[in-house]
Amino acid sequence: MLSDEDIQSLIALPKRITNKTPANGYRDQGTHARCDLELEATTPDDARFAIFIRRHNRFIENFSIGLRYRTSDRTLGSITLVRYNGPHGETSRDPDGHYDKPHIHIITEAELASGSIQPQESRREVTDRYRTYEQALIVFFSDIATRNHNDFFPELFQLRLLNGC
Repeated sequence: MLSDEDIQSLIALPKRITNKTPANGYRDQGTHARCDLELEATTPDDARFAIFIRRHNRFIENFSIGLRYRTSDRTLGSITLVRYNGPHGETSRDPDGHYDKPHIHIITEAELASGSIQPQESRREVTDRYRTYEQALIVFFSDIATRNHNDFFPELFQLRLLNGC
């Protein structure tokens, strides 16, 4: 079982993208557009990861970007370690109003012990580190130590130049 420290170490482990599906752009999933990325750790332990990116076609603030760790444990499979969300627009679902703000979910050791392989809604951090989908991608790729994301998302590099980042 992964400890909270193990989870943080996996998130911070340097990674590189090896594949993007679709190779260009996103695939249509009704009201959402989606793409998926395969990653590998840039260390000798051969850790494997995947990223899912989903954004609403019309409500552009509604998006989800997540990092999955592919365990070698067949009963666990893939664990979503962290998920960056944009505002969902709903303010009445929770007292802190996090659905109406950008927020980050990180899975915990306790959630894994209870059988969950995804961060639960109860574990979240409202953030002001990003406001838009593009800003969230920049923060996400930095936080999860992805080294070659500009090869797959060159528009982010241009955005950073324009914004002086």
